[in-house]
Amino acid sequence: MESCIWNVLPASGFSMPDALEQRLIGELTTPVDSGVVAFAEALAHACPVLPLGILFYGSMLRKADPDGILDFYIVTENAEGFSGGLVARTGNLVLPPNVRYAEFHHGHRTLRAKIAVLSRAQFAARTGLGALDTTIWAQFCQPVRLVWVRDPESADAVLSLIAACVTTASCWAALLGQASMTADDFWETLFAHTYASELRVEKKGRGSSILRGQEARYAAMLPLGWARAHLQFAAHGDMLEPVISAALRKKAIRRWALIQKSGRPRSAARLMKAAFTFENGASYLAWKIKRHTGFDMQLSPFESRHPLVMLPRLLWRARHLLKRQKN
Repeated sequence: MESCIWNVLPASGFSMPDALEQRLIGELTTPVDSGVVAFAEALAHACPVLPLGILFYGSMLRKADPDGILDFYIVTENAEGFSGGLVARTGNLVLPPNVRYAEFHHGHRTLRAKIAVLSRAQFAARTGLGALDTTIWAQFCQPVRLVWVRDPESADAVLSLIAACVTTASCWAALLGQASMTADDFWETLFAHTYASELRVEKKGRGSSILRGQEARYAAMLPLGWARAHLQFAAHGDMLEPVISAALRKKAIRRWALIQKSGRPRSAARLMKAAFTFENGASYLAWKIKRHTGFDMQLSPFESRHPLVMLPRLLWRARHLLKRQKN
């Protein structure tokens, strides 16, 4: 079937969605900026094999910024959809995802994006309660748009993946939270734990900022996720009480300790891998320097093509520019 822009695919393209999936369909199909859609379409057709779909998520979805950077996830059918040389493709198999930087001209605008790539199987393996890697389900329990999709069957596949992320996040929120809490408190507790398990520097209260303006959305998602997981709960006004045994809570605490112990080394390994697999990393560095300092590093073609070879020089130039700004 011919590839299609998501906004053209009607909600009826999904087959027999449950309550959570029905709500997610409305979210996934909410229209976005035409430039974002055009960018996603260009990325899809640049892949070795047409992917299942492309997801748009992150800070630029929450709050548009004309000078910001978009976040895309490309979900491929299998590893044949991975791009790059042998090192990059192997890296995406062993320690996914690979990330690259790209720019796209749309009208008079230049759009910029970080693009990650995962196969359907890799994505699915990171959406369950047993997954040690929290990055996928913790990210995609948050608002997301499916801005490009291959066909209705692919739409069903991606919907199922996102629903699994919300379900797992909802269950972990119940397992890590107190016996009785508000929906906001359950989600804030969850995000505090997920950020602590990654090698990231985040301001205190980051979970609250994610919820801000989306409280009703998260309050609705929580019981839908519990219902999909067949987790019983009681509601007393704003207070929710999931039915969880003491034994299950202890098991969850032990499991989360393992997740947290393995999370930071995994994040560090991904950073090291990115030194060899981050396509257009030099261009990304140059854009970051210009955005924060106003100085244009003006990369040569050789520097753009060989960022590893030129990394010492690029870092020296970046440091020099930062010193000039301070002076």
